[in-house]
Amino acid sequence: MKKILIIVIVLAAVSGGWYYFKNGKKTGEVSYVRVKAFAKDISEFVETTGEVIPLNRVEIQPPSSGRIEQIVVDEGDKIKAGEIMALMSSTDRVAILDAARAMGDDQYRTWKDSYKPIKIISPLDGTIILKDVVEGQTVGQATVLFAISDKLILSANVDESDVGKVREGQAASIVLDAYPDNPVKGKVFQILDEGKNQSNVITYKVKIRPARVPPFFKSQMTANIKIEVARKRNALLIPSAAVAIDPLGGTAVITEITDKKPVYQTIETGLDQGDMVEVTKGLKEGDTVMFAGENYMPQQASDSGSNPLMPKRPKMPRGARRAMH
Repeated sequence: MKKILIIVIVLAAVSGGWYYFKNGKKTGEVSYVRVKAFAKDISEFVETTGEVIPLNRVEIQPPSSGRIEQIVVDEGDKIKAGEIMALMSSTDRVAILDAARAMGDDQYRTWKDSYKPIKIISPLDGTIILKDVVEGQTVGQATVLFAISDKLILSANVDESDVGKVREGQAASIVLDAYPDNPVKGKVFQILDEGKNQSNVITYKVKIRPARVPPFFKSQMTANIKIEVARKRNALLIPSAAVAIDPLGGTAVITEITDKKPVYQTIETGLDQGDMVEVTKGLKEGDTVMFAGENYMPQQASDSGSNPLMPKRPKMPRGARRAMH
């Protein structure tokens, strides 16, 4: 689930901070690639998954048993605290109105006007994310009529091995599976203390507040999340392939080849992104390091017009060729 990724903010290939070239000898010997160390800003991320959830989810239940007479809101509607969501009749009102209806329209209107319905009121500002009732439905006090969310946030699942790197206020990048081309920025605002065991892996909930909540955000949508846990400016970088082990077993790089033997320079490394490594000691910007490339294998000339995918005709003995003439 978890990955640790360090992103080079500005690609070195664009800035010209480092370059490759192979020696010109094509003798079948090992070719060395020369690379210049370069300085760029880098970041370390904890990469994980999560889902969109309400910051506060409030379920609306009726104050008494009865019947829903009218619904004035729908799922997705924005609502303010104190606004009417629905009207309902208590059990007593239902019995009275049903009896009055049988006595005629005048009696029904009289009792309907004098015996007012119960108003279902929103307790907070938010968005209606659930409507689980229809007009005419008989409900009990335990029936959930609506659910309201005040604001949508992200809940990320962070592995136990990574949660120690996460801090409140760290920046996060959010990409919903449903909208991969619309990334959203956010910040960590809460790290829950209680972990959860999932397939023998302990994970912790980390809550992230989006800088803005786009209209396409919906509760329970899944997301890929990257939390920036470290940032370094002007980090000195070299390709990971250039990191070697010297004869004494230390971490080093090859700086030159003398008498066909590598000359090592001891270094200390820092952040590792996989293809690039930070050097914290032993090199400076612009220093050249070398690492072995693939052996050069010269291509064999092929017959003009021949298809390389077709099997080649076996050579005939000289005597056989003479016999054919």
